[in-house]
Amino acid sequence: MCWHCDNPRKTHDDYLKEEVRPLVREYGWMVQAVESGTAQPALAYTVGLTDAGLPELVVTGLRERRSCQLLNYFAQQSVRSGPPEPGEVVPAAVGWPAFEVVPLSAPSAHLLTAVLMYGEEFSALQLVYEDEHGIWPWDREFRGGTGGQPVLGARGRG
Repeated sequence: MCWHCDNPRKTHDDYLKEEVRPLVREYGWMVQAVESGTAQPALAYTVGLTDAGLPELVVTGLRERRSCQLLNYFAQQSVRSGPPEPGEVVPAAVGWPAFEVVPLSAPSAHLLTAVLMYGEEFSALQLVYEDEHGIWPWDREFRGGTGGQPVLGARGRG
């Protein structure tokens, strides 16, 4: 269940004040997960990297726990040594597929908690992953599970 569902009388400002800002203050970012629905697969993204002058990070089509692990790892790497570059391919590692970094064309259309924090002007990068056969979502043969893996931007250098 989501925070808003558990707290129906509270506002978006309450959510920022009680949940988001304390996590961002303590850790430098938080991960916002959005459950899959009938029309869209799951989505997860960071909120807080913008405060450090970094793009927010996004992943689609993964379960919440896996998304959080992935985004926390890449957020930590971004804070330490800079964000991945658009078009960069991060090789597969133990337990993880390869990723290609895709800039979001309209981050404010998808990252609603980040919009509440920063308004419409922030950047984001999607970590797009290959399937178990090494096939990418832009390839016809891609098998990304139920709902697939929407790519929220255009491939290539930003």
